Amino acid sequence: MPDRKLFADEIESRLDALLLLALRQRSATLAAQSLEPLPRSVQERVLHWVAVAAQSSTELGLMLAAGAAPHQEELDDWVLAGLNAFDAGGIAAAATAWAGFAEQAKSRRWRHGVLFVDIEPRLARLLQALCGTPLTLAVGPMPLTDTETLWLPVQLEVFDTAEANAGLYTAMTAMLWAQRQFGTFDIDPEPALATSADRQSTLDWLALFEAMRLEACIAAELPGLGAQIARLRGPWPRPLLPVAAELSMPEATVADSLRHALAATGDAAAAINLPYRFALDFARTQQRQSVRSVQASKLVKRALNVIRGAGGRGQENPEFPPMAAEGDGTAADPQADLVSLPADATAKGENKDAASDERPPQGLSPAGQGVWQPVNAAGAESAVTAERAPDALYDEWDYRRKAWRRDWCHLYETDSAAGDLAWVQQTRQRNAHLIRNIRRRFESLRGEDRIHRRQLEGEDLDLDAQVEAHADRKSGVEPSPRLFCHRRRSERSLAVMFMVDMSGSTKGWINDAERESLVLLCEAIESLGDRYAIYGFSGWTRTRCDIYRIKEFAARYDAATQARIAGIEAKDYTRMGVAVRHLSTLLAAQPARHKLLVTLSDGRPDDYGDEYRGHYGIEDTRRALHEARAQGIRSYCVTIDRHGADYLPQLYGPAHYTVIDDAKKLPQKLAEIYRKLTS
Repeated sequence: MPDRKLFADEIESRLDALLLLALRQRSATLAAQSLEPLPRSVQERVLHWVAVAAQSSTELGLMLAAGAAPHQEELDDWVLAGLNAFDAGGIAAAATAWAGFAEQAKSRRWRHGVLFVDIEPRLARLLQALCGTPLTLAVGPMPLTDTETLWLPVQLEVFDTAEANAGLYTAMTAMLWAQRQFGTFDIDPEPALATSADRQSTLDWLALFEAMRLEACIAAELPGLGAQIARLRGPWPRPLLPVAAELSMPEATVADSLRHALAATGDAAAAINLPYRFALDFARTQQRQSVRSVQASKLVKRALNVIRGAGGRGQENPEFPPMAAEGDGTAADPQADLVSLPADATAKGENKDAASDERPPQGLSPAGQGVWQPVNAAGAESAVTAERAPDALYDEWDYRRKAWRRDWCHLYETDSAAGDLAWVQQTRQRNAHLIRNIRRRFESLRGEDRIHRRQLEGEDLDLDAQVEAHADRKSGVEPSPRLFCHRRRSERSLAVMFMVDMSGSTKGWINDAERESLVLLCEAIESLGDRYAIYGFSGWTRTRCDIYRIKEFAARYDAATQARIAGIEAKDYTRMGVAVRHLSTLLAAQPARHKLLVTLSDGRPDDYGDEYRGHYGIEDTRRALHEARAQGIRSYCVTIDRHGADYLPQLYGPAHYTVIDDAKKLPQKLAEIYRKLTS
């Protein structure tokens, strides 16, 4: 019977198949017993989420199965809270998020509440607009910040409407931002607090008076947001109105708030109803500021060493070499900032996270045809990641979760290496006849006129309109006076982005065909005057997604650009979604009416490890192309993958791709495709 509940032994068997627990000498007996009383639909939903979590970590999947039973009414929200926390901080963060969710779930019935996971995207955009730089959002027991991370409750149900609770999240976020913006942590209160008879009471008063001051600062700069916060807060207690008036003055600082806090008596501050009440953790903030100061000092000293070395003046300080050294906080390890699993879990082989983020062991190479070896051999560091932090962080769509993985992909943009300029000259000479033919076809596009029919006046007669007018007169109907044609020169307002696959599978004939195609295409496009750019993409896992500048929109097709085209070479893997998002952003910024993204590839989206390849990568890329379409960008794919017809309709649509069965045909075909797309 399809609706029959699964027995504990059946659930345990399926959990073992999903998590391979027998191989790890682990047992899912307790987890299976907790799931046995649940309805069959909930059991299946839990097993689905276990399979999703197991893609990231076996331990995470087992924790999910063991803790899911009490949350069947809000299962999806509970699971996503833990998965998002795991992406940001690992197993420990997921456990904390789930524990916090469970704790609040016990104390109230969910009616009009708002989950942090649902409103996080809106809050992230608010922070980006307020300070211009992204700040990290995380789940915590109460609102708190160390000036880099903002901790907010996992859910809110303070008011009786969802709109008001969402507004409270906004108020909390704004107040935490204001602490950083308006100098809450400009002083060290510890010497003053040491003289206080009741330290905690003084801190409560300080938080209250700082709320008064910060709210006034927000109202002065952002009146609408300030009014929204004031409505949620309600009136200040009458005895505190004189202090609120003083702290609302433009010249008020945190020192004034501290002075009033030291003068206040009793513990009434904790009893005042402040919906957006926040905590002040000066020790954590000072520690974070100290770390930033040390890192900035090291960067300055390293820069001075580089300058001294370049100029030949003085000796370099061996303590601060130009490149990152062992023990330096700026070491170029793409995994250095990720939270590790406990040592005992790692020793037992219980985490699968490394499968998607680490390079293969020495001696192994990716599966596939050919003898390609990765550019970065085992043990070697990327020249890009070793020198700087990511240029951008991009979200990635996880179709299994039906949710975003925030700041998941680390993108690095760099200039493509130059190749042999003589190769470009040889390509020109070898294809001189073909280039002339393509140019001639393209020049006809530039000279085309648009004919506007049925005009009141014009250079030519509109024969169709004349025939209709004659028929109207014969039938006694008043004919239309619009009997002429007017020719107008059509102005091309077009920007085209060429996204070139530089994955390892393009090595050999395909790479040669891509380079030759770009040379022929550039020679022809120059005769049209269209704005175009060429970027390559490759990478290795989500922590190193590389974008290579070959030709920017503002760059000329000169010797430097030609050398970079000649230098295009096969590199690593094909994590396509993040490349589409980044290049679409660049293309969307161009001042053109029509925008076109053309992808040259030899296969489906792929990356090292099992997670991205397959349906996951296709769904992420498909989502990225939908985002590009929402920005007014048309997408087209030219591929040499003979199996492209299996997945390209799902990505681009049935009429927005071309499969070429022979790489040698690519140069001529690409030019013809471009002419059709832009005519």
